[in-house]
Amino acid sequence: MWASHPPVSFILVSKRCPGDTRTKLTAAGIRRLRRVKVFTVVGNRPQFIKSAPLSAALRDAGVEEIVLHTGQHWYHTLSQVFFDQLRLAEPRYRLNLRSSDPDEMEPAIAERIASESPDIVLVYGDTNSTVAGARAAADASVPLAHVEAGLRSGDLSMPEEHNRIEADRIAWLLFCPDDRSRRTLESEGVLGRIYVVGDVMADASRLFAPIARARFPVPYEPRSYVVATIHRQANVEQPRLGRIVDGLNRLEELIVFPVHPRTRARMDQEGLALGPHVRVIEPLSYLELASLGSQARVIVTDSGGLQKEAYWYGVPCVTVRPSTEWVDTVALGANVLVDDDPNALAAAVESAVMPPGLPVLYGDGHASERIAQVLVATIPGR
Repeated sequence: MWASHPPVSFILVSKRCPGDTRTKLTAAGIRRLRRVKVFTVVGNRPQFIKSAPLSAALRDAGVEEIVLHTGQHWYHTLSQVFFDQLRLAEPRYRLNLRSSDPDEMEPAIAERIASESPDIVLVYGDTNSTVAGARAAADASVPLAHVEAGLRSGDLSMPEEHNRIEADRIAWLLFCPDDRSRRTLESEGVLGRIYVVGDVMADASRLFAPIARARFPVPYEPRSYVVATIHRQANVEQPRLGRIVDGLNRLEELIVFPVHPRTRARMDQEGLALGPHVRVIEPLSYLELASLGSQARVIVTDSGGLQKEAYWYGVPCVTVRPSTEWVDTVALGANVLVDDDPNALAAAVESAVMPPGLPVLYGDGHASERIAQVLVATIPGR
């Protein structure tokens, strides 16, 4: 992995160390440094995907990683299949709480952290597993590293926005996908050290999308269908879910809809029926969805990760949320926010096209190596 591209430079912007410190490390230099012990907390589908390339980079850098799975996602297609398909190391700890309540997760995570005495706890993104891991690290007096730091949608009605802010205030090391996130953290006055490294999801997309298409061929003509995914808590409540279903039913082209278990349960409960042009299927594994999504004409989603993946795939995205943390995709015209307006949803899908000449967003697909470099160079290992 290290030999696949030249050693990278990264910029440290720290409240403890004013100014920019530019550091270059070679792979050989990293391996000569002391061993670092990282305790990683994951709990849901996006975090399993993000952790795959970073876990590989940590191994290459000689870092010992201990993984805890909170059990926030426990269905096979939303959990274990990622460890199988992406060849992730089996978690040392599985809480199996089958809960998304951070208050239930936190004590159990803190207990495992205390038993392992890691150098640092690492969390991803903005889920309840993220904030539970951040709080547990603070309880155990262990420094925290937050991957995807500094992202903001500006919508405080979203629980995820509160989770992002809280994790960033606790974190000692903050790994940002872009300069916008860095500026956000600086404006908020966070105390941790800020690194712009790119997005680990770009790493996963670069590595796994070609594998996905080869392993899971799609039974439709490329660009002849729409992919829809709806799972966020706000969108499975009424009247929002009914309005989103209405929008999908106003379209005429084929829609392939891998339905999240929570979404399916609420649709059944509310008696919401999809039209015959909507092909409802079971939830897909990451590789299956990567193959399907990368060959779609349009992606309709409320997933933050899939908005970025659509951009990297070159597929226009329609987002059924009032706001997004990935504002650059909207500003460039590659992503359209329609909230739960059925008319806007149908119109956006029908007219969706990817603008030409789009820039590279959120890194070059090598964020994981940079994060591993920072961890090894920053933490006094054993």
